[in-house]
Amino acid sequence: MNTHLTEARHTAPAVDPRPVYARATAQAAAVIAAVRPEHLTGPTPCAEFDVRTLLSHTVGGTLRIAVIGEGGDGLAVRPFVDGVTDDAWPRAYAEARTRVLAAWEPDERLTAPVRVPWGEVPGHAGLSGYVMELVAHTWDLNEALGRPVELDGDLAEFALFAAHRALPDPERDENTPFAAARDVAEDADAYARLAAWLGRAPLAAGA
Repeated sequence: MNTHLTEARHTAPAVDPRPVYARATAQAAAVIAAVRPEHLTGPTPCAEFDVRTLLSHTVGGTLRIAVIGEGGDGLAVRPFVDGVTDDAWPRAYAEARTRVLAAWEPDERLTAPVRVPWGEVPGHAGLSGYVMELVAHTWDLNEALGRPVELDGDLAEFALFAAHRALPDPERDENTPFAAARDVAEDADAYARLAAWLGRAPLAAGA
């Protein structure tokens, strides 16, 4: 396992999440590039989203954390985008990805307080939370497409650690944007454990 990410599992607040987030965006871009028109209305493990809506949310969420990194009010940014044609999702995500990586480049962004949906936290904690969200939604999308991309297990380990910090209780109320945690086999891989903690299941399992 990557040493940087192994350390992050134990000392996440002290670790710079930017390289991890950059890797997560590269992985997301690879999965988005695999989307074909016939996939867009198909289901995803995120039950309320079809593939098109999940793409809209992935781009919109990336723009939200970009604005946060720029020092703006990210919560004023709707975490969905409209007006993207069906063939333009890779380009839309590439533009959002370029913007978010530039926004978080200054070192001071890691210690500055930021407002994110779960409260006011230091920048490194806010960006770590968005690693969790992006990695989870990348898994959702990859499942919906039939797993065309082999996903990076180290990213799932980091995201799972962040998920346990952000959502320590396996039971969730109606104000939490994730369902209650599901049971998972002890020998399940990191993506299966992440998905289960966030209340998801592979489509083949009837999610």
